[in-house]
Amino acid sequence: MKSLINYNGFPSLGMKGNIPLAGPTGWQDLGAELIFIQDKSGRYLSFAWPDAYKYDIVCEKIVGSSIDAVFSPVLPEVYQKRIQKILERRIPEQFYCLFRYQGQFFPLELVISPILVKEEKPHRVLVMGHLLSEVEMSHTNLSSLPSHLDPYQQLLTKIARKIRRTLNLETIWQQTVDSIGNALQVSRCLMIAYSTKAEQLEIKAEYCHPCSNSILDCSFDWQAEPYWRQALMQSEPVIVDQLALDAFQAKSVLVVSTFYQNERNGLICLQQCKHLRPWSAAEIEFVQELADQVGTAIAHATLYQELEQATHAAEEASRLKSEFLASTTHELRTPLNGIIGFLRLILDGMADDPEEQREFLEEAHNSALHLLNLINDILDLAKIEAGKMVLNLSPVDLNELFEAVNNFTCPQAQQKNLSFKLKKPHTHTPILLYGNYQRLLQVMLNLVGNAIKFTHEGGIVVSAEVVKKKIFCHDQEFPAIAKISVADTGIGVSLEQQAKLFEKFVQIDGSHTKAYGGTGLGLAISQKLVQAMGGQIDFYSMGEGLGSTVTFTVPLCQVPVMKTVPLSSDEEDEEDDVSDLIFESE
Repeated sequence: MKSLINYNGFPSLGMKGNIPLAGPTGWQDLGAELIFIQDKSGRYLSFAWPDAYKYDIVCEKIVGSSIDAVFSPVLPEVYQKRIQKILERRIPEQFYCLFRYQGQFFPLELVISPILVKEEKPHRVLVMGHLLSEVEMSHTNLSSLPSHLDPYQQLLTKIARKIRRTLNLETIWQQTVDSIGNALQVSRCLMIAYSTKAEQLEIKAEYCHPCSNSILDCSFDWQAEPYWRQALMQSEPVIVDQLALDAFQAKSVLVVSTFYQNERNGLICLQQCKHLRPWSAAEIEFVQELADQVGTAIAHATLYQELEQATHAAEEASRLKSEFLASTTHELRTPLNGIIGFLRLILDGMADDPEEQREFLEEAHNSALHLLNLINDILDLAKIEAGKMVLNLSPVDLNELFEAVNNFTCPQAQQKNLSFKLKKPHTHTPILLYGNYQRLLQVMLNLVGNAIKFTHEGGIVVSAEVVKKKIFCHDQEFPAIAKISVADTGIGVSLEQQAKLFEKFVQIDGSHTKAYGGTGLGLAISQKLVQAMGGQIDFYSMGEGLGSTVTFTVPLCQVPVMKTVPLSSDEEDEEDDVSDLIFESE
């Protein structure tokens, strides 16, 4: 068997023969060593090789043959795909390829160019080749890859390398649109963020030609234009030529989606505004390949952002827990020191008479109760966080609950010269809440206690309303809810700080803790308890110094029968109620 490849991988000479030429007259004048024409299937239409006789090659036998019949590349499928790619992109390529003919092997350097015809898509290629010598073979890798990247491939590599250098999402977006816009000279190139939950598409970055208007930071309804809907429903590029201008004044539009693990995470939109533009196959392929790179970069940057946020949140939680422990330690130490101090006074005989001794004991007792409340708060929070808080729910009379709140908190308000009012609807039947009496009382005492603590003048109003709104919780349906509010004229809370009120281990201002006492756990515990009983709790304040209102809801066992006849003036004075606080829920 004859071969031009010896055991060391270098070519050797074959046998001489005649010089058959099967090609158009004048090809010899081109000076090409080897030249032939093929159609898109690889079939040889012409073939001319002046040195063919040296290897017993008959050119006439090659003309008209298929790509894998006579003079064939070792990998015909790869070679044929390359021809089709060159025809689609209309860009020549240079590469190395190994051919075979009747047992002989020919290492060739080839340049394949599309043959452009008038008003038709190219369907033939002109191939010029050079048979590699032994010296050239020693410096050549006979792979199927091109030896030189085409301009688009070079640009793609450059842009992809630049994008991979950063994990900043904004930088990736901007570098993408700038690179594409400058390369293709479009009117605009837009980078649009996409989320399955978003109803609007938001433009995150923009390349804008000086002759076009910027639309950066705009958002728009993706259902407004058919091509946006189409782009979000398919993975292939969407190409649109518009006779009537859209909101962006674009005449030709190309939209390509970016993906990561088959999930869309963005859109790249190219717009030509002043004239229609035919997007070439090479341009579309370039944008598609870049979109693949950008989709991965966006996913990595998003993940990095989420990790940064999680790390920051963990660090913040650790800091808040440390502050909480420090504050709690201080709060526990204060009543404990009181207990020890007053008992020591008694043991040391510092009491002048039995009455003073009793005062010392009462103070020690009050400090012990305060210490017990703090410990209970901490234990409650621990139980809630561990999911071990079990509540036995049953009907609770609102009147009984309000009476207990009044007995506990009214004296505290009177000591600070604050007004204290309880307002509830006038009903013929009891208002029965569905909850746990002790936990509802705990929530209300905490809310009212906070209101008294942070109010220096004015007063506190505790009110209840009945809202006819069916809710489903605890595996049963309830016909209405009670909305209980605690409003005060105290120090209030700034709008910026209100979102943090119900967070665990968070106190709005450490200076308030020192001035007023407390661990800052009350609202967090109250929120968890209210939610466990099927309700929700909210906080409202217009700002610092403007008072505040806390409301929470509780399911009602039944809708109470409301009084329609107003109370007499004497009854109204005796009972500090308001008439018929009942509202229909939409």
